[in-house]
Amino acid sequence: MQLMNDIKPITYLKSRAADVLKHINETHRPMIITQNGEAKAVIQDPQSYEDMKNAISLLKLLSFAEEDIKNSNVESEEDVFRSVEELLNK
Repeated sequence: MQLMNDIKPITYLKSRAADVLKHINETHRPMIITQNGEAKAVIQDPQSYEDMKNAISLLKLLSFAEEDIKNSNVESEEDVFRSVEELLNK
């Protein structure tokens, strides 16, 4: 990632908003916007944002599953399929 090229001051965003949007949508790289030398915002294209949200959701599910395994809160494959069949037959 070329992070140094993707850090811009807020004045850059103000004067080149259309160019910024074009750039982030073409490269799919986020842009960090600074104000007074401090990072204040990150601008990201919609597809990358959705992909990131989906990845985070999957990681949360994996975390919950790991916790269930640690706590021995699991069921056998046979029990799961039997429960599903019972639900489908109702």
